[in-house]
Amino acid sequence: MNRDSTNDKRLSADDYLKQDVYDIASNGYIALTLALALILNFLPLPNYILLLRPDFVVLTILYWCVQYPHKMGMSVAFIMGLMMDVANVNILGQHALAYCIAVYLTLILCRRLRLFNTWKQAPQIGFILFVMQTTMILIAVLGGFRFPGWEYYFATLSGSFAWIPVSLLLSVPLKQKTDPNAL
Repeated sequence: MNRDSTNDKRLSADDYLKQDVYDIASNGYIALTLALALILNFLPLPNYILLLRPDFVVLTILYWCVQYPHKMGMSVAFIMGLMMDVANVNILGQHALAYCIAVYLTLILCRRLRLFNTWKQAPQIGFILFVMQTTMILIAVLGGFRFPGWEYYFATLSGSFAWIPVSLLLSVPLKQKTDPNAL
């Protein structure tokens, strides 16, 4: 890239060389991360900790939607949502619909999210999680359940804070190893 042809004179050639280069994620690695996220969601915890626990499945799905939108779509979100509904004995399709809405919003904002680092992505992911939680509450209330209270949104707040370590942990195995013999 010719430095003189760019509009931003603050960028140097060294800035481009310092960026991390990632390998392409295999389908097996994506499936492994989704299985681990399901296990984290199924861990039995006390009720006060369950209010603060983020939904690791949707965080993992959203991460793969941002990084590889061609590999992650609504069909995977729907299947993972059905698994969550069966495991939690909820209204069948509640998580599935909420996950599909979250994936839809993520795919709309995908290009914008990829421009930002993980710190700047966290509030936008928090908004997506808020819409997902609101969808789940609406489905539950329309299904005859009582309103769970505003404490239900603590998982949205903790999910936006958990976005940073989750995205960093998922990207670590994809970083290319530095070759000590390279020039």
